[in-house]
Amino acid sequence: MRKSLIAGNWKMYKTPRESVEFVKGLKDAIKTYIDRDVLICPPFTSLTSVAEALEGSSIKLGAQNVFFEDEGAFTGEISPRMLKEIGVSYIICGHSERRNIFMETDEVINKKVQKTISSGITAILCVGEKLEERERGNTFNVIKTQVEKCLEGIEEAASVVIAYEPVWAIGTGKTATPEQAEEVHFFIRGLIEKSFGKDFAERILILYGGSVKAENIDSLMAQRDIDGVLVGGASLKLESFLRIIDYKK
Repeated sequence: MRKSLIAGNWKMYKTPRESVEFVKGLKDAIKTYIDRDVLICPPFTSLTSVAEALEGSSIKLGAQNVFFEDEGAFTGEISPRMLKEIGVSYIICGHSERRNIFMETDEVINKKVQKTISSGITAILCVGEKLEERERGNTFNVIKTQVEKCLEGIEEAASVVIAYEPVWAIGTGKTATPEQAEEVHFFIRGLIEKSFGKDFAERILILYGGSVKAENIDSLMAQRDIDGVLVGGASLKLESFLRIIDYKK
């Protein structure tokens, strides 16, 4: 049985002080679970202070982005080695905002995934189609291309999580129905099985991201191939994030 993952992506929100205040409240209120992990991904400026605030808890720490070299003359970039030293155990690679705002290609994302994994950190690879791609019936072609290109050269034993995030549902209030999300998750698991084998396909976690909120978490998590969620706006408020973490199947 796969252990689910509830991940909060804070994007460009919360100062270090605000981040620590939130984490303290989360630690005080969160229950103990044996069937799910909780992950928060603050901005880079808050990672060190949040890592210290998380000490003694089971809550995991993630970063929202990374560069694909250990060090060098890359002004403004941060390496996996730097992140690992401060306690980061997950890194988001290829979020749709990185793809669409910062023009990251599948090839660049593949380098980030490979470097993250080789550094001993779990990569969360994000994939997803735009509204026009879905309306043209190209959802599965887009997902297939992204998964295959971004996981090129990855070994079967790699520490990787996939997050399906339909771009048309991110921050729009629109959400793929549980059935729509499950259809794509099932498709992704099939792609993984073809490339890496059934055992790996059954182990890999596939998260859903796209306007996840307290009102729809239970129905999403009731789907067979949805192993968790990558939460944006609803992870910024303690009450809503706690309800998402405490989903009921």
